Amino acid sequence: MNTHGKIRMNKQTKGFTLIEVMVALAIIAIALSSLIKASGSHTNSAAYLKSKTLAHYVAMNEVAELQTKRQWPSLGTKEGSAEMANMEWFWTREVEKTGDQTGNIRSLKFTVYMDEDRSRSVAQILAFISNPANSQPAANNNANRNNNGNQNNGNQTGGNQTGNNRPGTGTGR
Repeated sequence: MNTHGKIRMNKQTKGFTLIEVMVALAIIAIALSSLIKASGSHTNSAAYLKSKTLAHYVAMNEVAELQTKRQWPSLGTKEGSAEMANMEWFWTREVEKTGDQTGNIRSLKFTVYMDEDRSRSVAQILAFISNPANSQPAANNNANRNNNGNQNNGNQTGGNQTGNNRPGTGTGR
């Protein structure tokens, strides 16, 4: 019992001391702050990768547009912009000669930026384009070929040609 103002503690008392609770809370706080930081970093990385992917698409679209319109870009630098994913992207195209002796191939370097000042590039691609004036459409070479791609010289009728067509090599004996 209580003698002289002292309280007796029963050894059967259950629970945590204040120090134990504070240590546990400190560990939880450190773990949660690390988790929040990692989550924020992941979100930033995902946004950056989305921007980089879209910028790459912008550059590839510009190259494809030159190819489909069969345009021969002039040497030098050109700036432009394009819209993709409800954003305006700004690009710079640098066209240079290559080591091709005929002069029919040019190097295209597209650099894509998120800002109009073009201070921070997001993506850059290097492509090569041939002069469409010097390239001719491919001739239809399929007229002299049978269904399997074998040369049709008039003696064969198409179908599966295994190379066992010589007399005496069949399996019908």
